[in-house]
Amino acid sequence: MKNKLFERDLQFRSPAAPKKQIGFAVVAAEAILLFVAHSILHWSASSLTLLILGMVSVLFIFELIPIAIAALCVPVALWYAEVLPASDIFSGFCDSTVVLFGGMFVVGGAMFSTGIVSIIGSKMARIAGKNETTAMLGVMLLSAVLSSMLSNTGTVAVLMPICLGFSKSVGCSRTRLLLPLAMACSLGGLISLVGTPPNTTVNSVLTAAGLGSFGFFEFAKIGIPLTIVGIIYLLTLGRVLLPARPFEPDEAEVIPPPEHYNTRKQIITLLIFIGLLIGMVLNLAPLAVLTTIAAVLCVVCGTLTESEAYGSISWSTLFLFAGMLPMAQALEVSGAGEQIANGVVHLLGNNANPYLIMSVLFLLTTSLTQFMSNTACAALLAPIGLHIASNLSINPKSVLIVISVAASCALATPMGTPPNTLVMKPGGYRFNDYLRVGLPLLVLCYLTTLVLVPVFWPLYT
Repeated sequence: MKNKLFERDLQFRSPAAPKKQIGFAVVAAEAILLFVAHSILHWSASSLTLLILGMVSVLFIFELIPIAIAALCVPVALWYAEVLPASDIFSGFCDSTVVLFGGMFVVGGAMFSTGIVSIIGSKMARIAGKNETTAMLGVMLLSAVLSSMLSNTGTVAVLMPICLGFSKSVGCSRTRLLLPLAMACSLGGLISLVGTPPNTTVNSVLTAAGLGSFGFFEFAKIGIPLTIVGIIYLLTLGRVLLPARPFEPDEAEVIPPPEHYNTRKQIITLLIFIGLLIGMVLNLAPLAVLTTIAAVLCVVCGTLTESEAYGSISWSTLFLFAGMLPMAQALEVSGAGEQIANGVVHLLGNNANPYLIMSVLFLLTTSLTQFMSNTACAALLAPIGLHIASNLSINPKSVLIVISVAASCALATPMGTPPNTLVMKPGGYRFNDYLRVGLPLLVLCYLTTLVLVPVFWPLYT
């Protein structure tokens, strides 16, 4: 389990075997369509960019091929369509955000592999005692705190066996614990810049546009309230909506095999992690530099091996992010982003209420993210949101925050996010369970976002 925590991202996002032939046919059809549009019909650069955007959106939504592979098709397509030169199409792989992602995955891998997270979870289990309410509260608080800095998928994978043990000792159904665990992880990821990929994605788009950047804990202004709202909801109305069906697991599934961890490695990893946090909070160096130093120290100090470090990285996330970055540039240079923004503004009116704009962006983003990667969703819509903000003279930060929050609110379907998928089978959940519990929480997140975003990020600057 130590080296596979983050690989689950790719596994749960990979298409089923019967889809492979369909995926190949769709990709071939899209390639022919692009060839015809470019070579025969001589479409403009903006039209070709929109065509490529539409193609990759189809691949992302239906996952006919792995989304990381779909993202890698984007730079090649933009080059073929002569929207971007060859020197620019792979610039995403040199982006500091990709380095930041990689470093955090390695540090997170060290936290998991040395057993630090498991120990924290076990202590929390003892504190919670044999009460369902305190067990639910403890699980959600712990998962929210850990996922604010570490991989959501890894956090769920480590805490899930502890929750299963909880359910046995407390005498409650596991269905009462696992879905709150997954949802708290999704909301907790909104607390920091590195808590979830959409946060870093919108920050990269903002920085690339020369409009500044978000602070490391700036997202906490919206992330902490949303997490509190989510926890309160899941302890009250959401608790009523949670299923309580009996589910008898195999003994081996409930109690994970005992592991003997190295105390020295745990201390070193904890010191590295604390040092990284201090560096980030005090802004001692660029985030990519700090995470790289921390990742190197983890390997050099022996808290995990080189192969374990490579195994802890979610390569699908890195390729997805790096592959989609040129799309933001293409939307800019081709004028396609301006066209989309103008279309939205024309539809809503030049004097559209900013709250209406935020509502439309939230609804569009959260609708897509229920069925596609939240990273891909943020990467697709952030550049468009930036153009809309520019056209309406709205604070770009307020628009991008809305998109980031909405992309992370993949709460209503089991395929919306890897944590949701991870708990589905062990919890014995059905699709309707996610809808029944997730939709009210989604509405609460929307209302909270609409109220708080203008408070912390004024719509007009």
